[in-house]
Amino acid sequence: AKWYYYVILGLVDVEANYLVVKAYQYTSITSVMLLDCWSIPSVMLLTYIFLKTKYRYRKIAGVIVCVAGLVMVVFSDVHAGDRSGGSNPRKGDLLVIAGATLYAISNVSEEFLVKNADRVELMSFLGLFGAIISAIQISIVERNELKSIHWTAGAAFPFFGFSLAMFLFYSFVPVLLKMSGSTMLNLSLLTSDMWAVVIRIFAYHEK
Repeated sequence: AKWYYYVILGLVDVEANYLVVKAYQYTSITSVMLLDCWSIPSVMLLTYIFLKTKYRYRKIAGVIVCVAGLVMVVFSDVHAGDRSGGSNPRKGDLLVIAGATLYAISNVSEEFLVKNADRVELMSFLGLFGAIISAIQISIVERNELKSIHWTAGAAFPFFGFSLAMFLFYSFVPVLLKMSGSTMLNLSLLTSDMWAVVIRIFAYHEK
């Protein structure tokens, strides 16, 4: 594949991650975990259009239920009287949905490249261009936030943990895309909701 394809893919992937992470600033983790499921119907639509993947009616019915649930989450955030879940839930919800859409575009593009190009090439160039784009963006958009961080062990550990998790995630994603496709990848990621609940309860002592 041409190198500029990977630049575009890297940009889409970086912005997907940025928007979803940024959403935590405005809405609750519960809303983020639920709304990022929007990537599933988005992936199914994109794979149907561009990769000619066929889906049975039961899967389509599942997508309809998923979308209905997303609408209910957004509706509850818009009309909730209690804003303790975030400073601006509506803005956070929109950021998550936008990020999930970009995730879907990224996943489907990666599936196409994994199945039609070299997997090592994909991982190498996506990592390279993604790192460059991230460095440029954070130096412009999040410069003041970086300056305000007091770098202690407690502050650095979450950054290290997140970086390690993302490294492992992106190392195994191409393998799963090659084996099962982007739809199965996004369905598998639903287990992250369960782990988020477990971590909130036992690590942060939240209910």
